[in-house]
Amino acid sequence: MTAEFLETALRQLTTTDRALFRAFGAGPIRTPPSDHVHHAFEAHAARRPRATAVEHLGESITYAELDTRAGLLAELLVRAGVRPGDHVGLFLTRSISMVVGVLAVLKAGASYVPQDVSTTPEAQLRHVVRTARINVVLTTSADVLPEHLATVITIDALPGAGGFCRTITAESDVAAVVFAGTTGVRVTHAGLCNLVLTAPGSLGVTPGTRVAQLLDIGSDLAMWEVLGTLANGGTLVLRGEDAERAASTADVLITTPGLLASLSPEACHRVRTVVVAGERCPQALADTWSRRAAFHHAWGPTEATVVSTVQRYEPGTGPLTAGRPVPNTTAYVLDDDLRPRPVGEIGEVWVGGAGVTAGYAGDLDLTAERYLPDPFLGRGVMFRTRDLGRWTADGQLEHRGRAGDRVEVLGHRFELLTVTAALERACERAATVVHDGRLVGFISPRTAAPELARRAVSQRLPHYCVPTLIVPLDALPTTARGKVDRRALLNSLDGRRAPALRA
Repeated sequence: MTAEFLETALRQLTTTDRALFRAFGAGPIRTPPSDHVHHAFEAHAARRPRATAVEHLGESITYAELDTRAGLLAELLVRAGVRPGDHVGLFLTRSISMVVGVLAVLKAGASYVPQDVSTTPEAQLRHVVRTARINVVLTTSADVLPEHLATVITIDALPGAGGFCRTITAESDVAAVVFAGTTGVRVTHAGLCNLVLTAPGSLGVTPGTRVAQLLDIGSDLAMWEVLGTLANGGTLVLRGEDAERAASTADVLITTPGLLASLSPEACHRVRTVVVAGERCPQALADTWSRRAAFHHAWGPTEATVVSTVQRYEPGTGPLTAGRPVPNTTAYVLDDDLRPRPVGEIGEVWVGGAGVTAGYAGDLDLTAERYLPDPFLGRGVMFRTRDLGRWTADGQLEHRGRAGDRVEVLGHRFELLTVTAALERACERAATVVHDGRLVGFISPRTAAPELARRAVSQRLPHYCVPTLIVPLDALPTTARGKVDRRALLNSLDGRRAPALRA
C-alpha cells in the first residue's frame, strides 16, 4: 500500500505515465513503532539495561547507565532554563559524553545542534549560535570553546547520578538542527523515526548489532549512525583517530563513498551491511563491497531527513541508481512549472512525505522558497532538492547531477557528474571541476593512466566534455564530513604543475 495522489495533479500525463507516477513516486506505507526517537532508546534501556550501548577507545556504557546519565543532564538543562523547543549546542569532539548530550537534550524536550570543535572554526561556531539562537552549549572538559559563546555546561563534570527528580517537560517536534554550510536544517522526530525505525533504514540493527560511528558529528549521516543504533538496541562503536579500527569490529557501516574507499574490505571482514550516501558512489566501490555485504546505495538531502531513496545493490545486476522512495515518502521528477516529467525524461527532483524537515532555522524566506505545498498528495509540503534525475523503466530514480552542477564549457552546457562517471571507467575514483574556464579531471589512485581516462570520456561523451587537464592523485581530498573537497581541488590547480594529460 502506498500514498494516494490527486488525479487533478496528474491530468497532463498520459494514462500510462499516470500509472507509473503512482507506482514509482511513493514508498510503502509503514507505521514506525515510536514517534520520538529517544522513546525508542528508552524502551530498549528498560528491556535490556545491562546491554552495552556505546563503546569508545576501551571504555563502554550500558543502556541503563546511559539512560540515567542522560536523564540527570536533562534535568540540569531544564534547571538551567532550557525549555521545550529550544536549541542546545552540542559543541565537542567524539566521545561517550557526546551521546549522553544528544539524549539529554531530547529528554529535555529541546533540539540538539551538533558541531565538532576540532574541525569547526570559531566564526562558524558563533554563526551557528546566532542563527539557531542558542543560549546553552554542552561540551566536555577535553574540548576548548571560544569565550563568551553561551552558557556552557560540561557534561563529564556532572555530579553523581544519585537520587534526583525529573521535571516533566513537553515534547518537541524537532530533534536536531543540522548545519550544512550556513543554513541549519530543523530535523523532526517524526522524520528520524520514519528513517531509522522502518526498513530499509533500520538496516537490520537489533540488540547486539555493532554499528561504527565514523562520520563528523555535525553531519546528518551521524544522526543515522547514533540514533539509528540506539533506537534499535544496538551497540554504537565510536571511532578514534583510526576509522578502520572501529569499522573492523562493526557489523554495520553508514558512511560516505569517500570514507568507505579508505577502508580495507579485508580488515572489515565482520561487516555484513553497508550503506553509503552523501555523494556519488563509484560503481567499482559498490561492486567491491556488495560482494561481501548487503550494500545499500542511498540518496537524499538533509532537508528530507538524511536520505529519501535507497537502492539495495547487487553486483552484476545493473548500474547504481538512487533507488526507490523509503517508506512514507515520495519523490517527484518535475519540470520548471512543477509538472511531472514522463518516465525517462530528466527533470528536477522534489521529495515529499514523512521525511520532509521543518525548514531552516532563522531563515523563513529560504524556507518559503524551498518548501512548497505538495500538490500531488494535497497535504503537507515537498522540498526542492536542486538535483536532476529521471525514472528508469523499472522504477529506479537515476541521479543526473545537481541543477547547479550544470556548467557551460566551449559554449555547451552539461553536467559535471556525467564526465566524472566516464572518468571512473578508467580509475577507482574521479572528480571534475571547472577552473579558469577549462574542464579539469582528477583521478585516483596516482597509478591510474590519464590517457586511458581521457579515452574513456571521449568514447562516451561529446568532445566538449573531455577534460583539458587530467590530474592523477594518490587519493581525492575529502572534507571533514567525508565528501570530495572540490575547494581543495581547485586550490591545488592555482600555480600548480601536475602530471597530466593535456588535450
